[in-house]
Amino acid sequence: MSSAPRRQLALTLAAMTLLGVPGAAGETPPVQAAGAPAAGKTDYVIGPGDVLQIVVWKEPELTRDVTVRVDGKITVPLLGEVEAAGQTPAQLGADLQKALVRFFAAPQVTVGVAQATSRHFFVIGQVTRPGNYPLGARMTVLQGLALAGGLREFAKADSIVIVRPGQAPPAQTVIPVNYKKIEEGKDVSQNILLKPGDTIVVP
Repeated sequence: MSSAPRRQLALTLAAMTLLGVPGAAGETPPVQAAGAPAAGKTDYVIGPGDVLQIVVWKEPELTRDVTVRVDGKITVPLLGEVEAAGQTPAQLGADLQKALVRFFAAPQVTVGVAQATSRHFFVIGQVTRPGNYPLGARMTVLQGLALAGGLREFAKADSIVIVRPGQAPPAQTVIPVNYKKIEEGKDVSQNILLKPGDTIVVP
């Protein structure tokens, strides 16, 4: 083969690889690190109710969406019950990859979060829109109240509390929040970060 066609073939293969075309570069698995989570989910901690997308390269019978049960576990073919809650997608992917080495020579596992339903908080009381809201990354009390439409006219802004569930129900923590001091800039330390399961109570 002359040098010109050879260069053209090399350029075509390089373009196919960059575009993710199957079969390019000799069927090499995706460049994404094994067990790496979906974009934006790096620090996400898996919880009960989350729907996970497990992809095992070249093993379609193992590639599926699974829901994390209330006990924090998922069921994976060949592996059975696997603890998922409390881990990041990257950590869980790495664990699955190690476990699958017993069955495959070089498994490539990717775990993503298809539906993040475990991370939510509640707002009740004197707000415009009380209810259940998804918990974004590093969301504060003020941001949570803003999602709920803000305080109503007769809300007791200096008596707001956050009810935070403990590790073992019925244990819980009650955290007082003085909205007025935060709003006036007198004590912004009270604008704490919300955690999954928090309930903001506005009397």
